[in-house]
Amino acid sequence: MFTQLYNKCLKLAAHKYSNYFLAVVSFLESSFFPIPPDVMIAPMAMANKHKFFKIFIIATLFSVLGGMFGYVLGLYFFDFAMNIVEFYNYEEKMIDLKNTLSQGDGFYTWFGILFLAGFTPLPYKVFTIVSGLIGFNFPIFILISFISRGLRFFIVSYLASKFGDSFTNFMNQHGQKWFSIIGIFIVIIAAIFYLIIKFYG
Repeated sequence: MFTQLYNKCLKLAAHKYSNYFLAVVSFLESSFFPIPPDVMIAPMAMANKHKFFKIFIIATLFSVLGGMFGYVLGLYFFDFAMNIVEFYNYEEKMIDLKNTLSQGDGFYTWFGILFLAGFTPLPYKVFTIVSGLIGFNFPIFILISFISRGLRFFIVSYLASKFGDSFTNFMNQHGQKWFSIIGIFIVIIAAIFYLIIKFYG
């Protein structure tokens, strides 16, 4: 099923209304759809190099809107939200995360986790829903989503428009690993700054 959806998204990237389809996929992927918008972003940016920034904006905006929808699902539709969380086998992790959030530095822990979910291959949709389930600060949720999703989609859109097939081949082989490494590195740097400010500020 996932292969069929993946191939369908690739075909939609070549459609004359690809911008609209990208918006739909970006929105749905942030709440329950399994295929990330990167699948469409890269070929669209390669085919329309001068429109890479517009493609990045569409994907980011509608991904964050979809994340807000996922948040609302978690906040007000518990049973339906839990079905999605269970589908991705994150129900036990969600309980652990909720316990962590109740502790002193839980807010900052979730801050970092949510950034990684938006930037790395972690299932962002699960974390948008869980953010609603645990009642995470909504404005902060939106801010982190814009930063993490925007950074990821800008990198994909810009580099795909710049390097074409070389970049997409690299992404297919090593993309998950390098996005994870970069994301973790950013979180570590942010944590170091936080600790410096906390103890020496």
